[in-house]
Amino acid sequence: MDSLSPQDATAALNLAPRPPRVFKFWGTALWGLVIFVAMFLGQVAVIVYRIMAQGAELSVAGITHVVADGLTISLSVLAGLPMVVLALWVAIRRTGIPFADYLGLRGTSWKNVIIGIVALVVLVGAWDMVSRAAGREVTPGFMGDVLKSAQEHSALWLLVIAFAVAAPLWEELFARGWLYRGWSESALGPYGAILLSSIVWTIMHLQYDWFFLCEVLSIGLLFGYLRFRTGSSWLTILLHGLNNLAATIQTWWLAG
Repeated sequence: MDSLSPQDATAALNLAPRPPRVFKFWGTALWGLVIFVAMFLGQVAVIVYRIMAQGAELSVAGITHVVADGLTISLSVLAGLPMVVLALWVAIRRTGIPFADYLGLRGTSWKNVIIGIVALVVLVGAWDMVSRAAGREVTPGFMGDVLKSAQEHSALWLLVIAFAVAAPLWEELFARGWLYRGWSESALGPYGAILLSSIVWTIMHLQYDWFFLCEVLSIGLLFGYLRFRTGSSWLTILLHGLNNLAATIQTWWLAG
């Protein structure tokens, strides 16, 4: 009978494929920072290009004017998507788990889709009622200016694609895909992962005031719970896109 020498056994172990593994708390957090930086660099590159293309003054006022431009915002949001996907691919490739499996990119039932839409409509409708009762704007004021700016550049269609397609894709892949997956399999567990990933997602929306940040947090908690119950990130991507599309249409309507 043939037998392996110690050297042969060591070589065989070295050639054996590494078993798939999920990043836990710190691995998810550190790679999450890398993914966020990649997205940020992609958006900054677009902003720098637009500043140079417009010949804006290198002053706070000049840069602010370009950054608030509807076309610039649209392009920067779109630029974030490929950067996030690339960084996610690099990170997930190290785990040995298929890209779609790691991020929960799997379908779900129509029943879950309907439940998700109804829950989102009820939640957002409740926030709108509170906003009106408090005498506040239903939509963030700056969004109307962004839409008007995009119209002036004939780029309203691009803004809709950026807000209703690109942003939901990379934000959900990051928050409910990457962060939730790793943190839910750490000591935090699913509910801790839902809460922490929702907080991180809310911090990514600091352009809003405290009221809208609270609304964003509540939506994040809903999306996180649906991700947990259905195992599907596609569901949260769909709901996120519908929410952003409805908010864009509502802002456009109110802005006249």
